[in-house]
Amino acid sequence: MTTGGRLVDLVRDRIDEFLDARSPILAAVSDDATTMGRFSRDLLRNGKRYRARFCYWGWQSVQGVGMPADWFGDEGRRDLPAVIGAASALELFHAAALVHDDLIDASDTRRGQPSAHRRFEAEHRDRRFVGDAARFGTSAGILLGDLLLVWSDELFAESLGQLSDAANARAARIEFNRMRTDVTAGQYLDVVAEAAWPHVDPRDEVDAALNVITWKSAKYSIEAPLVIGGTLGGASLAQMAALREFGLPLGIAFQLRDDLLGVFGDSEVTGKPAGDDLIEGKRTVLIALARRELPLSARRTVDELLGDPELDGEQVEALQRTIRESGAVEQTEAMITDHVDRALEALDGAPLTADAREALSRLAESISVRSS
Repeated sequence: MTTGGRLVDLVRDRIDEFLDARSPILAAVSDDATTMGRFSRDLLRNGKRYRARFCYWGWQSVQGVGMPADWFGDEGRRDLPAVIGAASALELFHAAALVHDDLIDASDTRRGQPSAHRRFEAEHRDRRFVGDAARFGTSAGILLGDLLLVWSDELFAESLGQLSDAANARAARIEFNRMRTDVTAGQYLDVVAEAAWPHVDPRDEVDAALNVITWKSAKYSIEAPLVIGGTLGGASLAQMAALREFGLPLGIAFQLRDDLLGVFGDSEVTGKPAGDDLIEGKRTVLIALARRELPLSARRTVDELLGDPELDGEQVEALQRTIRESGAVEQTEAMITDHVDRALEALDGAPLTADAREALSRLAESISVRSS
């Protein structure tokens, strides 16, 4: 099995082990509370584990320790369980962010399944509860996201306790805390962008949208996991700088690809409805680029339709066609290529292990062309 495949399996097993340990706690509270554990497990069962992978390779980039068949028993690799635990904690944090993001965006689906708050809404109806099902789903979804945040911190703290170097553990905790503040503030910027866009100078729209994705997604998706992994391994200042110089532009490319998939992605592959970002009214870089190029009449049409929850298939297709004709898709693709190139250039001569540079280069390439 490849290191990448083995890593994904180890992260999955660590998450399952953690959730198994929390199941009796929920059951002791009430049988009703076990629903939260079941929904958590379902949400965490799948995923590409990018954050876990970047955390691991951030650590490997400064440690250069391989992954043997019997890695738990190898004294020279005693920090691997801590790294796998920290990587798994990042996946729990990501799950929490997804639950809250779906609530904010009123998304119906996630990874081809009903989003968490919609599942709670269905639970309300199936069990014939009284009151408003949608309100119940929203309330329960908020609590599930909060629980996953709590659990991510618990698992991260447990993992730091296994680390052999206390100074490295403290440094990783600082980066983890900073990541949580950054992504929460970035999410708020996204909420503001959807409400305040008429007051933004058109000349500043692209930069404003780039600022949103930098703080909401790019940093916590790639840069922060890399840096957290690096701190677990005791990275030097030069190594930390190299990881950041690689991670941030790649994180921006990652989100720009997401923006394209949110408008043009195949629903069978993405697990989200076609044109979902159009229905949700996302003011992405793609939309900012399109508005900049469109004539006034077409721009007004985009503004009128974007974010309308009643958009039908024909209207979604019309918006997609308008965006394509503006040239915004080609511009976004060029931005993705430019940011991936910048990331790869940062790896050249970086004071990181050769194996890690090769693995990070492969990850960068896969991110730039992914379809989900």
